[in-house]
Amino acid sequence: MPAIVSISEVHPPNKIGQQEVLEFSRKLFSSTFKDIERLLKVFQSAQIKERYFVKGLDWFETDKSFEEKNDTYIQNAVELGSEAIEKCLSSEHFLKKQIPYEEVDAIFTISSTGIATPSIEARIMNVLPLSPHLKRVPIWGLGCAGGASGLSRAYDYCLAHPKAKVLILAIEFCSLTFQRNDHSKSNLIGSSLFADGVACALMVGDEVEREEWQKLSSVPAVLETQSTTLKNSLDVMGWTVKNDGLFVVFSKDIPTIIEQELKPAVMKFLENRELEMSSIQHFIAHPGGKKVLDAYLNSLNLSEDKTQISADVLRKFGNMSSVTILYVLKRFMEIGARGELGLATALGPGFSSELLLLRWI
Repeated sequence: MPAIVSISEVHPPNKIGQQEVLEFSRKLFSSTFKDIERLLKVFQSAQIKERYFVKGLDWFETDKSFEEKNDTYIQNAVELGSEAIEKCLSSEHFLKKQIPYEEVDAIFTISSTGIATPSIEARIMNVLPLSPHLKRVPIWGLGCAGGASGLSRAYDYCLAHPKAKVLILAIEFCSLTFQRNDHSKSNLIGSSLFADGVACALMVGDEVEREEWQKLSSVPAVLETQSTTLKNSLDVMGWTVKNDGLFVVFSKDIPTIIEQELKPAVMKFLENRELEMSSIQHFIAHPGGKKVLDAYLNSLNLSEDKTQISADVLRKFGNMSSVTILYVLKRFMEIGARGELGLATALGPGFSSELLLLRWI
């Protein structure tokens, strides 16, 4: 069973409180929405305390071209992505000793908030001494589901290549997609939720000797994965690409869709292993927002403590799109014990879900 043995997280330089963003949005949108004070309540209901951005709020007070935003994306993605890889391969918390860069066989780079060709990991290869024969798999457009999907695709790779060491690098700078001239409710809601972050995970195949460098007594191994895409749901979430860049698509029906569609997908997935939700000790949920977490609880009939770690990550970091589930998984890795089962889940554009069944080994 391919196992996840290390995870790092990197925070962009600007830590900004939710109240600061609320005041910024009040100033920007008050002339557009007559009921602005009612709409701004979404900042409190999001239950986010603070977030990290690659730029300070003053940067967003003036118009920026798509080119300027994307150049900022590439620059920060290379810098912070390199840092995340370094931290993942040398983590004193997860590893006894550093894993050499040249031993990494493949890298899956996940992002949806900027574009780059050559892709980000190719640029990072000019910063870090990674092998020139590194297999590069950039994955774009999966949004909040991307981190879980990246883990699933790395799992597939490790099944085919049991001696492989594989990195899953998730980079999202959601703040750079903010459109100050987009006076839609979707943009306002997005402003209350989305944040920037970077994370990197290391997964290894069955034939990798982990004992000499794995520090934790037990780590999560991937038993099985499932991808599900709901037909005729392209307008639920995603981007509309315009001359000024990426404009958020964010349906108010997302919580309802989750409640209707997630349970059948989860039940089918667990039945393949003759399991029920009561068998799962760790529910590793991507916290898309407070309403999304509530929809998980209602759909799967879970107690609130099952999403406590996800809620804590949301409160401290906001929704970092694909990155967020890796932050959540990192915290579960710190408490998981041998033999315990985990279910990781994330939702994204498509409308899609990605599920992973984990066992601590």
